[in-house]
Amino acid sequence: MLTLVRQGWGSDVPAYRQLFTSLFMPDAADVDAIRDFNEMQRVSASGDNVAAFLTGVRDPDVRQLLPEVRAPTLVIHRRGDILVPFGAGRELATSIPGAHFLPLEGRNHFPLPNEPVRETIYKAVEEFVGVGEQVPAVAAPSGLVTIMFTDMEGSTSLTQRLGDAKAQEVLRTHNSIVREALKAHSGSETKHTGDGIMASFPAASKALEAAVAIQRTFAQHNESAETPIRVRIGLNAGEPIAEDEDLFGTAVQLAARICAHAEPGQILASNVVRELAAGKGVMFSDRGEVTLRGFEEPVRLYEVRWG
Repeated sequence: MLTLVRQGWGSDVPAYRQLFTSLFMPDAADVDAIRDFNEMQRVSASGDNVAAFLTGVRDPDVRQLLPEVRAPTLVIHRRGDILVPFGAGRELATSIPGAHFLPLEGRNHFPLPNEPVRETIYKAVEEFVGVGEQVPAVAAPSGLVTIMFTDMEGSTSLTQRLGDAKAQEVLRTHNSIVREALKAHSGSETKHTGDGIMASFPAASKALEAAVAIQRTFAQHNESAETPIRVRIGLNAGEPIAEDEDLFGTAVQLAARICAHAEPGQILASNVVRELAAGKGVMFSDRGEVTLRGFEEPVRLYEVRWG
């Protein structure tokens, strides 16, 4: 690839310019956009300079430094990106404490001017930098906390069916409903996971109240919504490691696995959450022991009744 860049970048040979365009914008159907990108290649830099830049971006491995990043981070990545694999974007977001990850459909590394995904990106950035209502960032709690994960059903198929812009509107509705419940029940948003939200609570009873409120609000929303939203919710309690406004450790991992095991519209909780909420009037149904990925011992789960 670097040899082709050195030989053909900026060349007047159409075959070279079209090759690079197909890598950066494989789904480009706009003749003007293709022509503009081809012209940008010709006038922006020499082939040697572009090859040196690509080498400098490709070769350094900074993964061990990512946990040290302190700045708020938003990672946006297209699932079909040919130049940079989608898994690399997800790994980047996972490795940076508190990073938000926004997956988008499509293959173009550079969104075209007429792509609806541009509006999705603009709105996501506005929300990330503070335009619109969000739960204020707070320091990660220490000691015993209850951890909640939400996960929106079928987010990938939703994007394929509705397109990036409308799917992002649905995600914003999810975010708004969950964040309102966090505010009402003493919850703190830890981070956005791309398809849901991770949060923590000072008491198991507060987390359970929030989870029930979330499911009831979605049920009410779905009665008249053009696109119903169904979420899984998983709850666990423990003493996670608090660092850089994020939470880490076994307690967090188990909460995430419990959420993944839940059915859409269901709330599942670990036994420790049930015991901490004893006497609070919460109704549980024993769902037995299950084997969760990454955990050697079976885990007993309880469904929270909310209907």
